[in-house]
Amino acid sequence: MLIDFITLGCSKNLVDTEKLMYRLKAVGYRVRHDASKPDGDIVVVNTCGFIGDAKEESINMILQLARRKRLGKLKKLFVMGCLSERYLHELQLEIPEVDKFYGKFNYGDLIADLGKTETCSDCGRVITTPAHYAYVKIAEGCNRTCSYCAIPIITRHYVSRPIEEIETEVRWLVGKGVKEFQIIAQDLSYYGMDLYRSLKLPELIMRLSDIEGVKWLRLHYAYPTQFPFDILRVMRERDNVCNYLDIALQHISNNMLKKMRRNITAEQTRELLARIREEVPGIHLRTTLLLGHPDETEEDFEELKHFVTEMRFERLGAFAYSDEEGTYANLHYEDNIPQNIKQQRVDEIMELQQKIAFDINAQKIGQTLSVMIDREETDFYIGRTEFDSPEVDGEVLITKEQALIVGSFYPIEITDATEYDLYGKLNLCI
Repeated sequence: MLIDFITLGCSKNLVDTEKLMYRLKAVGYRVRHDASKPDGDIVVVNTCGFIGDAKEESINMILQLARRKRLGKLKKLFVMGCLSERYLHELQLEIPEVDKFYGKFNYGDLIADLGKTETCSDCGRVITTPAHYAYVKIAEGCNRTCSYCAIPIITRHYVSRPIEEIETEVRWLVGKGVKEFQIIAQDLSYYGMDLYRSLKLPELIMRLSDIEGVKWLRLHYAYPTQFPFDILRVMRERDNVCNYLDIALQHISNNMLKKMRRNITAEQTRELLARIREEVPGIHLRTTLLLGHPDETEEDFEELKHFVTEMRFERLGAFAYSDEEGTYANLHYEDNIPQNIKQQRVDEIMELQQKIAFDINAQKIGQTLSVMIDREETDFYIGRTEFDSPEVDGEVLITKEQALIVGSFYPIEITDATEYDLYGKLNLCI
């Protein structure tokens, strides 16, 4: 019997999907992920419930599959993940076609509900990404109290995975051919505080970097408060720890930082960024900014624009505020910025960033960079540098004068650049 999986939302959801797929495969099911036409006997949807657009996407997908079930084209439909964790009772009432809803943490019950006895006890996963890279989730939950964020409501308190458990998983993945690891959590900075009573991200990354076969480690979603500065030394000293850091700053105006409950000031933010860039020369920083939070003034927005121009982030995304039920902002502030103004501010920030990104990419022309090949297309091989995370960052388009192997590293001379992508050719002189 075939089970189709559809994963919506972030890479943390993808890890959950991969682990459940492995366990179901171990009890005899065939499993498939994100098929263009999910027509298996059973479909499992892993949902996102973070912001309005993501919730709408999840609900539309469930409704589409519910119609197929009513027409007899689908035997069973299961839903798991953040949306059902957050809105379980409402969804049960509104979409009775779903056989069962699972939350963020009890999705393993699906195996017993299908009448199977689980015997699998290892850390395996069905790798749904290209075989040479994988995501490794090192913690669940979040202890921060940002005004706008529903993640702590959904995932509850921060829970670090033990270092030894993560090491075991990475060794298993290396054995399956994975070379590149995206280390993910809602908040990397806090890793270890609940379990070891100290910030353990630097130690974890050092130990992972010691594992033979680990070629790249890349860090996603650090938090600026309680930043574990020793991780910068690890980046400098370990060649397989990418000079890349995803650290969401959200704003720079003290007015907004206070209202957002970020527990950091504009001055402290600038000091943090200066220290990161000083200790890791050439590091590429990815950040996200939130526009249109309640009471964001034109002065706040202008200050943020100046900050973006001043800091010249290598990677940046901007998002409009979404008023989420149960958050501090939803309970205490009026959503008083019109949607068109929110979007206008997002567009202005991204227009600024487009010019910055082009300038930064143009500076790479003439350089030779180590590039991991992700796939082959008709006209180009497509790869990434250590400064580019899959799905969210740019790519390197490489001419096909020589045959290259997907999943391998090559020295690529950069010959041209656009705002987000690089062009290059194999450098045979190295």
